[in-house]
Amino acid sequence: MQASVNALDIAVGDLGTAIEFYRRLGLEFVRDQYMPEDHAGCDLPNGLHLMLDTDELRGKITAGWTPPKTGRIFLTTQLDSPAAVDAKYAELTAAGVTGLQEPFDAPWRMRYATVADPSGNGIDLYADLPAD
Repeated sequence: MQASVNALDIAVGDLGTAIEFYRRLGLEFVRDQYMPEDHAGCDLPNGLHLMLDTDELRGKITAGWTPPKTGRIFLTTQLDSPAAVDAKYAELTAAGVTGLQEPFDAPWRMRYATVADPSGNGIDLYADLPAD
């Protein structure tokens, strides 16, 4: 049987703060009815499901797990235009989100920037640069 990756789970320090952060990126998480303080999910295009679990829940379901000191994943979010990358970065950092990389024109022909979610995970913001 071939494995099928259909979900991504992010461990977070505070579920409410994480839900609010991801809402600013346009993602709407629904708290789990059985674990509303510890787990939420969001369906993404193409059948992928993104989940948020508190560090406490992750520690209960994964023996020996402890939260890392910094994030180890980078979610990549495509925006409509290079100007939208600049605007979203400015909006997020003005709201107190930690900026990790100010917007720049990357050599791979994208406008790129990176912020950190409330648990330290990287969130890349990008848009294709116009063709020459």
